[in-house]
Amino acid sequence: MPSTEVSAKEPGYTAAECRRLLEVARDAIRYGLGNGTAPRIDLTPEPPGLCARRACFVTLQQNGRLRGCIGSLEARQPLLQDVAENAWSAASRDPRFPPVTPDALAQLVIEVSVLTPLEPLSFTDEASLLAQIRPARDGLLLSWGRHRGTFLPAVWEQLPDTAAFWSQLKRKAGLPADFWHDDLQCWRYEAIKISEEDTQGTG
Repeated sequence: MPSTEVSAKEPGYTAAECRRLLEVARDAIRYGLGNGTAPRIDLTPEPPGLCARRACFVTLQQNGRLRGCIGSLEARQPLLQDVAENAWSAASRDPRFPPVTPDALAQLVIEVSVLTPLEPLSFTDEASLLAQIRPARDGLLLSWGRHRGTFLPAVWEQLPDTAAFWSQLKRKAGLPADFWHDDLQCWRYEAIKISEEDTQGTG
């Protein structure tokens, strides 16, 4: 199956910048454990590409298992600040998990996924929507009424079948797996995934 990852050296992010994004994420968790909030990042010395408004998700894993994942779907602030806030939120506010403790910090593996802007999909029925989805590449955002859910592109690793990916996304949004309504909306996006596992030892 094709990889869902984008190389750390692809457009806009050098290996050093990727390490900086991960450093900010880890430092934000450490700061939050002591202060109860994410830090404000001084952008003055930072590379311009890391200060641009971008949306991101931060994913935490511990012993090979998901430990937290929180993010932003729309760019609203400088990327480094978004990373810091989402990292602390993933460690402390993901309702699926208890807050990370200081002793667990060293065991965490951190991933930062920088998202491309949301692209609305136009479709006339469910079949035409499914035909537009690009497996192993697209993240999806679904919205209907008060129901909303998203899957990052990395979820294709667990759900490689398009129909299953879509059905489980509907479940995540609180809808039946076979739900359909003409007013349903869907957007796609891509992600540059930067992981501590991928950047160890890079120059």
